Amino acid sequence: MEPGGLEWLLVPMQQLVSWGAAGAMVFGGVVPYIPQYRDIRRTQNAEGFSTYVCLVLLVANILRILFWFGRRFESPLLWQSIIMIITMLLMLKLCTEVRVSNELNVKRRSFAAADSKDEEIKAPPKRSYLDFDLNYFWHWSKFTDYVQCVLTFTGVTGYITYLWLDSSLFVETLGFLAVFTEAMLGVPQLYRNYQNRSTEGMSIKMVLMWSSGDTFKTVYFILNQAPFQFSICGLLQVFVDIAILLQVYLYSHYPQKPVSHTVHSASTKAL
Repeated sequence: MEPGGLEWLLVPMQQLVSWGAAGAMVFGGVVPYIPQYRDIRRTQNAEGFSTYVCLVLLVANILRILFWFGRRFESPLLWQSIIMIITMLLMLKLCTEVRVSNELNVKRRSFAAADSKDEEIKAPPKRSYLDFDLNYFWHWSKFTDYVQCVLTFTGVTGYITYLWLDSSLFVETLGFLAVFTEAMLGVPQLYRNYQNRSTEGMSIKMVLMWSSGDTFKTVYFILNQAPFQFSICGLLQVFVDIAILLQVYLYSHYPQKPVSHTVHSASTKAL
C-alpha cells in the first residue's frame, strides 16, 4: 500500500488527538475541584478547602486573559482561564453559603441558651466588601462581595492594560505575572509540610493528579510553542510537585519530630 493511502486515516486521527489535547487543557484544570465541591456540598463543611486558592487562581486567570489581548496565544489556554474563573466563583459561592450557614447555626444556639443579650454580641460579625481590615479580607459573608472585589480588580487591571497595551515590556511582564502566580500555588503546601515536618492529612492521590496535570500542561505548552512564560512556569510547577512528593517519601521513611498542632487537610490546586 502506498504511503499516501493512509492519509485519509492519519489526518482525522491527528485532528482527533489535537481536539482531545485541547479539551484536556480547557477542562483538565477544574477536574480536581469537582470532588472537592461535592464533598463540601455533602458534608456542609468547607474548613478543608482554602478560599485563598480561589483568590490566587482568579487573579492568575484574569491576568492571563488580559495578556491574551496583548499577545494572542492558543485558544484552549484562553478558554481554560474562562472555565477556571467560573469554577472558582462557584467554589466561592458554595464555601460562603456553607460558612455563613454554620455561623448562623452557632448564633442561634448561643442566643437560645443565653440569659441576656450578651451572647448575641459574641455572634460572628457580618463581613462586607467594604471592610478594609486585612483580617476580614476575603472572608466576607456574602458572595456578592467577592464578585464586587473580582470585578473591581478586573476593571482596574483592565484599564491599566488598555493604557499600556502598546508596551511590549508591560505585556510580557503581565504574562509572566499571570503564570507565575498560578505556578506558586503549590508553594504554601510545600512550606506547610516543611513546618509540620509531616505530610499527614495531605492526599497523595491529589498530589499525583497535580504532577500528571502539570506535566501534561507543560508538554502542551512546549509542543504548541506557547509564550515562553507559560513553559518556564509550567516547569516550575512540576518542580514544586516533585518537591512535595519528595517530602512524602522523606517524612514517611524518616519521621521527624512529632507535630505539635493539628494538621488540616491539604487545599487543592489547579492542574
